[in-house]
Amino acid sequence: MAVRSELTADDVEATQGDFARHALELPELSAARTVAAYVSVGSEPGTRALLDALRARGVRVLLPVLLPDNDLDWAVYAGADRLARIAHPGKISLLEPQGPRLGPEAVLSANTVLLPGLAVDGRGVRLGRGGGSYDRVLARLEIAGATPSLVVLLYAHEVVQRVPRDPHDREVHAVVTPQGVRRFHPPEL
Repeated sequence: MAVRSELTADDVEATQGDFARHALELPELSAARTVAAYVSVGSEPGTRALLDALRARGVRVLLPVLLPDNDLDWAVYAGADRLARIAHPGKISLLEPQGPRLGPEAVLSANTVLLPGLAVDGRGVRLGRGGGSYDRVLARLEIAGATPSLVVLLYAHEVVQRVPRDPHDREVHAVVTPQGVRRFHPPEL
């Protein structure tokens, strides 16, 4: 997080196109009808170009809405002009979609889930921010028997040798950096 905090808005903007280009080359995104994603904030790897490109392709893009208990509801992305900055007291300020809420189970319809993270290791283990929101999403998918492709967007230096692993952690299938894609497990298309 310390390295990310040194990135400027221009740094993030400069890599957004590279993230989108590499991500859109993934078969799991090019074949997807529904993608659960997120709107990047601050110095996170930029997702806006990717969200708009997916939407332009006719992909149904679901974006999270943070609930008071840190679980996630979902709503359809209808464009940047339909995002609102929501301040969550004691937490983070997020850009969230406006429009009808679909419920936490909506993620089960996703062919691919784009996960935020701080790092991924050589085994495909993702290190999140510690709030547990996406751990709940991954558990919900597993309980339902849903097997979407799991993809993380990270800066190249955030792909590391080893991160701590808890029993509930799930491996991701791929990580996208501005330099390209690294696969950990083959996609189930």
